[in-house]
Amino acid sequence: MRNVTTTITVTNKNPRAQPKRTSAAKALSRALGQAESPDTTPPSATCPCASMAILSGVTTGFDNIIRVECLDITRVVPLNRAVPRVIAIANQKGGVGKTTTAVNLSACLGTLGKRVLLIDMDAQANCTSGLGLEKTPNASLYPVLLGESTLEEKIKETDYEGVSLIPSEFDLCAAEVELARMSFDADSGEADMNRDRHLTWLKEALKPIVNGRRFDVVLIDCPPSLGKLTLSVLIAAHGLLIPLQCEYYSLEGISSITDLMEQLRTSGVNKNLELTGVLMTMFDSRTNLSRLVVSEVRKHFGDKVFRTVIPRATRVAESPSHGKPILYYDPYSAGSAAYEGTSKELAKRLDLE
Repeated sequence: MRNVTTTITVTNKNPRAQPKRTSAAKALSRALGQAESPDTTPPSATCPCASMAILSGVTTGFDNIIRVECLDITRVVPLNRAVPRVIAIANQKGGVGKTTTAVNLSACLGTLGKRVLLIDMDAQANCTSGLGLEKTPNASLYPVLLGESTLEEKIKETDYEGVSLIPSEFDLCAAEVELARMSFDADSGEADMNRDRHLTWLKEALKPIVNGRRFDVVLIDCPPSLGKLTLSVLIAAHGLLIPLQCEYYSLEGISSITDLMEQLRTSGVNKNLELTGVLMTMFDSRTNLSRLVVSEVRKHFGDKVFRTVIPRATRVAESPSHGKPILYYDPYSAGSAAYEGTSKELAKRLDLE
């Protein structure tokens, strides 16, 4: 694997030349439940990296200019450094780069020497095809939900360094129906022996992985909804990673998933669930809107937002059709550099270095 690392810095030549706060900016603040502020003050001049954006990755050429604020990385302190971290990659809005992020972070972490298990929990099975695997009957976790198989029996090896996969297929659609039935039985008192199994089945199924040493991290690609499958994942996870497209409508629903996370924490259902981070995707440096969305999200979530942003890139969009992560499809592209930078940030936050 390549071992050449380049850091690209883009300096804001005139940090005082900030755009005036527009009505769109105020609307974004309202969408995030944030009080409006009269201006967009640049970062403090005392910060040594306040006037530049940093994108770390492996590349030999990078033409895109990405201007975002630089923030320090906050690590999520693990419960136990020896325990594999289970990270849910979720956003109830589709088309935000959720599956693309799951596939590419898995591949990049693998090249960093990490042992990654990627679980495809979306019936569309895009993670499965994105790693070059065919959809096959009974390959998903649906038989595990039914008690007909174990999670470990569903693990498949991939062609990519350090990455294993639990595939998905269309029969996972039936899992939502089965979970709804189990929930109804629990509410009606017909299943006292397994009253909470519709909530905890995935957490129980993952115990051999979490208690073992086969993997360093488990990434789970959730369906684009807040249904019972996603709820099962959040109950089983240690952390939540939210990909967020740099567009206005992407902001409108983010409070739903963060509110659900907080409810799971405060109720004690999963008190250890942490916000691992918010990853800005499909960033277009040519538009003011992309920069505005990044700025507003950083104001609301602070250093939970990854420093690296994922650019809108044709090569990233092409790679799934070839069954390859971008790192293997076009290793010298801007998208590859961005996901490599994000994977390094994620490894630091999870204390996987």
